[in-house]
Amino acid sequence: MRHIVARWLITTGAIGVVAWLLPGIHVGRGSEGVWTALVAGALLGIVNTLVKPVLMLLSCPLIVMTLGLFLFVVNAASLLIASNLSRALGFPFYVDGWGSAILGSILITIVAWILSGIFGSEAEEES
Repeated sequence: MRHIVARWLITTGAIGVVAWLLPGIHVGRGSEGVWTALVAGALLGIVNTLVKPVLMLLSCPLIVMTLGLFLFVVNAASLLIASNLSRALGFPFYVDGWGSAILGSILITIVAWILSGIFGSEAEEES
């Protein structure tokens, strides 16, 4: 259970950092931005668990033909789905378009990897 919470908080932090860095991704300001990032992190985790495997299966030929580069599009689609779900729930997590989604998904992956390196070993030791 701690591992799931740690992954959620790392993803939330990554979304917050990327929203601060990238003008095409918005989570709001102040406490609204914190709550939006928390919800967006949870939704992105759910989308990555439930929807992304289906997208990867359906796009398998494209992934093979592009030597894996199409995974950037799959990750961007996951981010856009999480953004749409967040807005449907009333939280202002906006991704401006495919360009922002592709760049944002790359940056979220990098920032989450860095945060996992910093905080991940402590979270895994506790569980």
